[in-house]
Amino acid sequence: MTFFENLEPLLRAFWYIALPVSLFFLLQTIMTFAGFGGADVETDIETEGHDIGDAPFELFTLRNLINFLLGFSWSGISFYETIENKTILILIATIIGAAFVGLFFFIIKQMMKLNENNSFSLYKAIDKTATVYLSIPEKKSGKGKIQISINGSFHELEALTENDRIETGAVVSVTKIENNILIVEKI
Repeated sequence: MTFFENLEPLLRAFWYIALPVSLFFLLQTIMTFAGFGGADVETDIETEGHDIGDAPFELFTLRNLINFLLGFSWSGISFYETIENKTILILIATIIGAAFVGLFFFIIKQMMKLNENNSFSLYKAIDKTATVYLSIPEKKSGKGKIQISINGSFHELEALTENDRIETGAVVSVTKIENNILIVEKI
């Protein structure tokens, strides 16, 4: 404890924030990777009258407070000897703490992208454009094939048209689906 007694008050305050927050962050990280810090655990501050179900990110949460204090305290300790003006030091530490929260939001947003449902569905083809691969006979008298990109991957699907014959290479738009076959019209 003599280490803390010899420090200047501001540096001592940074250390008093950094040590417990770092310990809490470490425990929080371990619990998250162990499966105890998921969506079922309520550690965030909830406000009445605010629907948090639709909001992917909440600004005032325990996790964000920990992230802010982690960046704030450790940057204050790191730059204490470098930056002589203590007001500027506190300002920079505050900015770095806010950057930690922003970084956390960015990481969570990227992780949420991994959770998207990208399974193939014919209904995702409606109103999309495609290229005719095998010509499509007129007035639903026979099936042709189109190539269409859905969710970043190309698919070769059967298609009908209610209008005139559509030749290979023509650009079409998918208008509807009947019996799991795409109905297209020439653009």
